[in-house]
Amino acid sequence: MATNLAIDDQLIQEALIIGKHRTKKAVVTEALQEYIQRRKQLEIIKMFGSVEYDPGYDYKHQRNIQ
Repeated sequence: MATNLAIDDQLIQEALIIGKHRTKKAVVTEALQEYIQRRKQLEIIKMFGSVEYDPGYDYKHQRNIQ
């Protein structure tokens, strides 16, 4: 899908250097991948403390069953 975007040239140039990318497309693609990954991580972090565990569960017993 071809898309025309007005992206700050200074940001692109800095990202090209820092990321050692050869093309602007590679910079934008990696930036989007990192953005998506970060957003997914934030959703997972929100779930901490929301899972209820059985206080009587003995995980050590499960390790010894063969």
